[in-house]
Amino acid sequence: MAASRKKLKVAIMGAKGYPYVYGGYDTMIRELGERLVKKGVHVRVYNHRALFPQKPRYVNGIECIYTPAIESKKLTQLSHSFFSMVHACFSDIDVIFVVNSANGPFGVISRFFRKKTVINVDGLEWLRPKWQGIASKYFFWASRMATKYYDQLINDSDEMQRVYKELFNADSKVIAYGANPRADSDPEPIEKWGLKSQDYFLIVGRLIPDNNADLIIDGFLKSDSKRKLVIVGDVPFDDDYASILKNKEDERLLFLGYITDQDELAAWYSHCFAYFHGHEYGGTNPAMLKALGFGCAILALDTPFNQEMLQNGKHGWYFKKTTESVQDIVEAAESSKERMAYFRSTAREGLVQRYNWDFVTDQYLEVFQNLTGKKPFNNPPGKPKLEKVES
Repeated sequence: MAASRKKLKVAIMGAKGYPYVYGGYDTMIRELGERLVKKGVHVRVYNHRALFPQKPRYVNGIECIYTPAIESKKLTQLSHSFFSMVHACFSDIDVIFVVNSANGPFGVISRFFRKKTVINVDGLEWLRPKWQGIASKYFFWASRMATKYYDQLINDSDEMQRVYKELFNADSKVIAYGANPRADSDPEPIEKWGLKSQDYFLIVGRLIPDNNADLIIDGFLKSDSKRKLVIVGDVPFDDDYASILKNKEDERLLFLGYITDQDELAAWYSHCFAYFHGHEYGGTNPAMLKALGFGCAILALDTPFNQEMLQNGKHGWYFKKTTESVQDIVEAAESSKERMAYFRSTAREGLVQRYNWDFVTDQYLEVFQNLTGKKPFNNPPGKPKLEKVES
């Protein structure tokens, strides 16, 4: 009887693909997809064709479909999602999982084909400084469309759930983003720069206005700290905002650009005196989870999202959106070394169950099962196991 039971088939789209890891959505697809495969789910990921010189059909048990896009700054992501949605709707996929609220309007396609759908809408995209005018209005409209056309709306924090209920009168399920805590890392990568453990404050993130690196840098430079401020991150295009930051001349500033080596990145997190988190818009933030997982003392911009993640001050301090507040918190941290040590020693305790990838996967699987009525099906008879392809 078991051999006749059909396997639950899930398609995932809206990010760059698998196993491509660049941002938060790509990481989520990797962590979630691999775990779903182990649970007996057939997982298909729609990859952005132009990013994959090699195009194997299966990677680590995940089916990869390479769909095209209109390659332009404004249309790449949306066109890729459109082509992916059309392909999925003409297939035997049971449920389509979409990430990014920009893809909200495409739910009308899946609804026409009567496909079950789930969308993770992420943060308050329409408020981000990088989206102005028509782009901002599009994100707001697209987010509203997501609440109308998809069967299940996912928010990654309680605060985002409240926002969607207040703005769009839409119910959603909260499933947070996961984390992978690690023990302290070898300090060798930071020693190459002439630094020792706790010699520096740290910023990790793209150099865009949303993340307030300018505010943090200016406030830090006003402080009397003798430590360095290390900035990990950049932008993949010419940008006036990023250029102004990188041209600031002060011996306390160290711009490292992108760090792709995960062991090196772990070292910078693990050995900082304190980690600055200036991200302003969005729910559960991957960089914050990494900081908790690496045992950082965290200094975060005072937003409802950051308050939620740090449990209202249990796992970090907050600063206001002024250079004076940043200056004050730098000097307070310098004079409160025991408190910083306490935050470092208890940071991993902040990774409560909701931030565990296995728990996150079980929650998504429950959503998929409730929509389709299908269960996972491990190792169906007569079908050989796929060989693992290292990514």
